[in-house]
Amino acid sequence: MRLAQAGVDVTVLERGSRWPNDPWRDIFCHEGAPDGRGLWHRDTFSDILSSVAEVPVPQIGVDEFGGVLCIDNYPNIRIVRAAAVGGGSIVYTGISVEPQQHLFEAVFGALVDYREMHDTYYPRVRRMLRISTMPGDIYNSPAFAHARAWDIKARRAGVEPMPVGSTFNWDMVRAELQGRSRPSATIGYSTMGNSNGAKFDLNQNYLKYAESTGRARVFPGHRVDWIGMEPDGRYTVAVTKLAPTGTVLRTRTLTCDRLFLCAGSIGTSELLVRARATATLPELNEYIGEGWGSNGDAVMAPWTLDSPEFGTNGAPLASRVFDETGIPTTLENFAVPATPVDTGQLVVVGLVLDPTRGRFSYDRSIDRVVLDWPANGSDVALEAAGAVSSRIAAAGGPSLVPPAFGYTSACSHPLGGAVLGKATDAYGRVHGYAGLYVMDGSAVPGNAGAANPSMTISALAERNIEEVIRAGL
Repeated sequence: MRLAQAGVDVTVLERGSRWPNDPWRDIFCHEGAPDGRGLWHRDTFSDILSSVAEVPVPQIGVDEFGGVLCIDNYPNIRIVRAAAVGGGSIVYTGISVEPQQHLFEAVFGALVDYREMHDTYYPRVRRMLRISTMPGDIYNSPAFAHARAWDIKARRAGVEPMPVGSTFNWDMVRAELQGRSRPSATIGYSTMGNSNGAKFDLNQNYLKYAESTGRARVFPGHRVDWIGMEPDGRYTVAVTKLAPTGTVLRTRTLTCDRLFLCAGSIGTSELLVRARATATLPELNEYIGEGWGSNGDAVMAPWTLDSPEFGTNGAPLASRVFDETGIPTTLENFAVPATPVDTGQLVVVGLVLDPTRGRFSYDRSIDRVVLDWPANGSDVALEAAGAVSSRIAAAGGPSLVPPAFGYTSACSHPLGGAVLGKATDAYGRVHGYAGLYVMDGSAVPGNAGAANPSMTISALAERNIEEVIRAGL
């Protein structure tokens, strides 16, 4: 959008589909009854369930279709990311949090000025994405009984819940509660999209505004396979055009004067590591692929509440808790997505300032980029988050969280692999190649300061592209 506003012609390539919104149509699949609209081609629901349960699960019959959620299974860790126009804004839960200054600086050091981010770029993102906290009438509705019960529980433990910024459209949530829209956000749908547009995703803001300039075009179903450089200095982008069913329709090679990598931590890192290993971009430095982290993700479920009040399972988050008695840790509570009716249980997610890091490398024997992550790489995060969660669980009433129970190998906030100030300069310009830029979560050094990373990624992109445009690209 910023490039297009500056008069630059921009082509956006997206491997996934572009999904419409409608208040009544069932566009995205159900969270509790997923079909082919749910997962990206390489994954099956049975494989995921087998991995979680550690026993074989019979194949679930779903049609072959390119859904919005991609699961990457690396040794020792499973990563969840998006495959759709709008990227992670389609599949996340809308949580938009600015990290505390000392935690931001623990991650970025002096490379990025926190005060500049706080005063200029975080507010810019808040305006663009209309970030706000949950209004009282929605919080007190039947759909969020679980959120109120969690807050009561946290206060019993001496931890004050903090309101969470969100990109959910509260007017659309009210429309659901009042019967003026098909239920979606109020019955736990979020991870596989909200058909009615209840989540204010990028198709409703940045991408929409970019296209309105007449200088930006978005091309769904275009998978980028590799990148390189021609002798004249133009960048080469090898693309496969996919049908929604996964059928290859054609392949082509595009060229461009400048190439912006915004494919997320996994996609961008894979392209750069492959380019260096196969010598299509041989001058990439030794930091390409390094500094990957899980954002300290730790998942604990089921977390049973002792509230006598039940309703439906509203997806938007109302609050989070933060604890710094040990490793800085944030806990967030989510309704169980597979059950539209409130069962008195939660999924609790921890975001821990975890120093554990992995790296991407290229395996020539299988012609793939792989993630090297320690077998115990998630232990620090799970232990820290579990300690805080258990303390809250013990604060009166019969609620519980089973000790050491959690999906220790899951990550939904992948960060790093092309880290700012190492693989790039301080503004995302890739070392060794003029006109090559990184503008996504791969630039964040493995952790977002015990916070959800989307707002920091967005604010960094605003900061970096402003400087790149100011300097004349």
